[in-house]
Amino acid sequence: MRSDEKDTIKHILQGETHLYAHFIEKYSEAVFSLVSHMINCREDAEEITQDIFLKAFEKLSSFNVDSSFSTWLYRIAYNTTISALRRKPCISVTIAEEILADTDDTLVDETLSNENDELLQRLDRAIALLSPEERALVRLHYLEERSIGETAQITGLKESNVKVKLHRTRKKLYILIKEQKI
Repeated sequence: MRSDEKDTIKHILQGETHLYAHFIEKYSEAVFSLVSHMINCREDAEEITQDIFLKAFEKLSSFNVDSSFSTWLYRIAYNTTISALRRKPCISVTIAEEILADTDDTLVDETLSNENDELLQRLDRAIALLSPEERALVRLHYLEERSIGETAQITGLKESNVKVKLHRTRKKLYILIKEQKI
């Protein structure tokens, strides 16, 4: 963790609570982006983002200053969003295990690495059909370029589980793009 963030946290915990605005300004856009990718309702995402920063403030004394603040905050964001989603079920597409197993990894990689505009638009529509957990994994690892280890820390999954879920999600996206003609 950067020493300026450590110092800011120390001062906040000593009563200078107005300094918490620094973290809100620095991380609110990224946290909102993660939440809105998991929840497809802007108003709900805004409300949950506020809840996240309130929870983080309330738990700030339990933060380990030798850790990454952003990873800790994302963990709170992920868990808060998943909890909110449990109260409000959402619809996502499921694909049979056999279809996923029979999908060629090379075709998946070739297709998803192509960056033409039509494919990117179809990919966005396919991502919207994923479960909130899958959308979060895609957001964290591919869009924000977080490592497997950091993604595992944020989601509370084991690294091996993150790898498997990302692999299956890539196949699912490929199938949605190719077979469903989104």
